[in-house]
Amino acid sequence: MNDQSVQVRIPTVMRPLVGGEKVIPATGATVRAIVADIGGRHAGLAERILDKDGELHRFVNVFVGDEDVRYLDGLDTPVPAGTEISIIPAVAGG
Repeated sequence: MNDQSVQVRIPTVMRPLVGGEKVIPATGATVRAIVADIGGRHAGLAERILDKDGELHRFVNVFVGDEDVRYLDGLDTPVPAGTEISIIPAVAGG
């Protein structure tokens, strides 16, 4: 499977880990591969997205286009070339 080039939107709270950038490029055929790519280039980023078991933190939502990966194939969700991925921290209130 060939890696695909995509854009990843970074939330404000994670931007210090990527030099303040709002959007960073990434390559990978699945969400898991994309997280590995950006995590390998930006120290601490993968740990903010994945838990100690390598699954999505329960308070982090990842969208491929407009689709929440939790309702697709999770980290194994395919990522077509040119797609925008958004990392969105869950908002809690009370």
